[in-house]
Amino acid sequence: MHKSFQSTILLFSFFVSNLSYSQVQKGKDFDIEMKDSLYAKFKKEVQAFDKNDFDSLFFEFFSKQNDENLLLTKEEYYTFTIKIAIYSEKLGLLYKEQKDTAQKTKQLWFDKRYSDYLESKKP
Repeated sequence: MHKSFQSTILLFSFFVSNLSYSQVQKGKDFDIEMKDSLYAKFKKEVQAFDKNDFDSLFFEFFSKQNDENLLLTKEEYYTFTIKIAIYSEKLGLLYKEQKDTAQKTKQLWFDKRYSDYLESKKP
């Protein structure tokens, strides 16, 4: 189980480092209400995820995000990022020694912005 957690954190770190370079604090997050609503809506569902459920969600998100012919709606985009944030939080609760890392990962996913996603879709 410990190796599974380490591989998940490594996977998180890899993708977060590749995607977070554009995540500069740009002032107030106008989508915070939507994010909070999605967090409340999906928290129990995601806390019941096993690793396979999470892997499916994670890879579906990156497949859709990188699909040149697909544009996620704001709600779809935030549903993915908030679910990933919730799973990160779950890992911090399961593995107390990794709580700080999991909390930072959760915050990185929660702080993702739809406007940055749209900007990445421009040719």
